[in-house]
Amino acid sequence: MISSLLGKKIGMTQVYDAQNVLVPVTVVEAGPCTVVQVKTAETDGYNAVQIGFAAQKNGNASKAELNHAKKAGLDRAPRVLSEVRLATAPTVKVGDVVTVTAFAEGQLIDVIGITKGKGFQGVVRRYRVAGGPASHGSMFHRRIGAIGMRQTPGRVWKNQAMPGHMGSVKRTVQNLRVVKIIADKNLLLVKGAIPGANGDDVIVRSAIKGQPKA
Repeated sequence: MISSLLGKKIGMTQVYDAQNVLVPVTVVEAGPCTVVQVKTAETDGYNAVQIGFAAQKNGNASKAELNHAKKAGLDRAPRVLSEVRLATAPTVKVGDVVTVTAFAEGQLIDVIGITKGKGFQGVVRRYRVAGGPASHGSMFHRRIGAIGMRQTPGRVWKNQAMPGHMGSVKRTVQNLRVVKIIADKNLLLVKGAIPGANGDDVIVRSAIKGQPKA
């Protein structure tokens, strides 16, 4: 069974749970995802299923993408494609649709997304470096300071925290709990925050570390 879905982050809100406790949740539009390709150990060397989410205009898709979608019986090419590895041979076939019913309320999931881009930032914001005195005349406020440690070692250490590009990286938030599933609208209400801005694509999968041991 497929334990992953492609989706889109909608935003955050809050709902009451069964114990009448107000819970902050992130709304994720998960699926429906169409099975575009099925891979098996006999034909490809491993078991996997390729799923697609959201359709794009045919004019924006390449011929290869259109022909790949036609093999799955789709009129339009999916905007997002992702491959889900499986431990055993897939039981689904090309053209099947996977929805939020693949998950259950109370289940722990992992959400993978791209964090918000912050552009070029200094060490104070990027690494929370304390900086220098903030008073007038200091001339040293938000700079990085010495990085070479004089004669010994006389060089900059590898992985030295320095100014640079911040954000826009792949991040996984683990063990988030599914508070509610709205199947008719393909919505998952997940307790807590997930990476990315509203409208960004995310991958929702069954939690790897949070599941009870068999």
